[in-house]
Amino acid sequence: MKLICKKSDLLAGVNIVSKAVPSKTTMSILECILIDASEGVIKLIANDMELGIETKVEGEIIVAGRVAIDAKIFSEIVRKLPDNDVMIEVDNDFTANITCENAKFNILGKSGEDFAYLPEIERNKSINLSQFALREVIRQTIFSIGDDRNNKILTGELFEVSRNNLKVVALDGHRIAMRNIELEDSYEDMSVIVPGKTLNEISKIVTGGTEDDMTIFFKDNHIMFEFDDTVVVSRLIEGEYYRVSQMVSKDYETKVTINKKEMLECLDRATLLIKEGNKRPIIITIGDSDMQFKMNSFIGTMDETIYIKKEGKDMMIGFDPKFLIDALKVIDDEEIDIYLVNPKAPCFIRDENESYIYLILPVNFTVANN
Repeated sequence: MKLICKKSDLLAGVNIVSKAVPSKTTMSILECILIDASEGVIKLIANDMELGIETKVEGEIIVAGRVAIDAKIFSEIVRKLPDNDVMIEVDNDFTANITCENAKFNILGKSGEDFAYLPEIERNKSINLSQFALREVIRQTIFSIGDDRNNKILTGELFEVSRNNLKVVALDGHRIAMRNIELEDSYEDMSVIVPGKTLNEISKIVTGGTEDDMTIFFKDNHIMFEFDDTVVVSRLIEGEYYRVSQMVSKDYETKVTINKKEMLECLDRATLLIKEGNKRPIIITIGDSDMQFKMNSFIGTMDETIYIKKEGKDMMIGFDPKFLIDALKVIDDEEIDIYLVNPKAPCFIRDENESYIYLILPVNFTVANN
């Protein structure tokens, strides 16, 4: 095999596929990036058997072929090469000769025959949306994903398609993050659970805007994201997702409209009094025209008031401030509406169209902590 490509193009491709290289594995071939120039295009592929990524790199193929090279070594070499054309030449013993200007490396590779290619995905079930929309949906929900390995369903997000609506849901037992997106076309109903790891990596790769489309293909056990010159294939999490619609209520006794930035900054200040690992609730007292925030910890106390618009009853309720902060950080609205039922029931932060819904469970507290 012999090929030539620009260092910048090669590095961009390496950075994309490296996200599917496992950090630990008993199969040394999976620690490699496959360079496949056997079919008229240069492809870079990585696959940890749960997540696989393939991307195309612009360049000239002089001699067709393929080789697997250790991902860590290869990525470091490419990163530190001069900004010029890179030539990769592989001999019959799978030794890769990498040359750029006066820099030359000889790296022992492996046969591409042993590499696990991405599984074939049928293209009969799919949806289209913008790259920007997918990236935003992930950003606005991924923080609510669970990390309980004993309950794998919590480590993924629900992707539910119903006609022209895509619902994405994440929950961890203490909170729920939900986004609804209106799709341009109508599709058949589908429901899958996508691993959080996959979505995290996709959000780092996808850089397109609202005019840059992507297609998501669904299969029984896999999901595939196709955009630009890149394909990402992931295994799905098996099982039935929680019936989130039964947890989301429209009933409320108190509705508060508050400036999001002011509330976020107030909560951020309150966390200054919390040491890592020492959870303390923020006590919120809702009055006719203001909301009082109180924090009491071993470090000290904090008391702050923000003016609000209120409908309904006065209330005192406690929350883990981190859960409120996580939700507020990803909401783009200047003002938010918070709906509450009682101090023991979850609060809901949602807009009028319910394009986003955040459910947060309250925490118990005593008035003495107030």
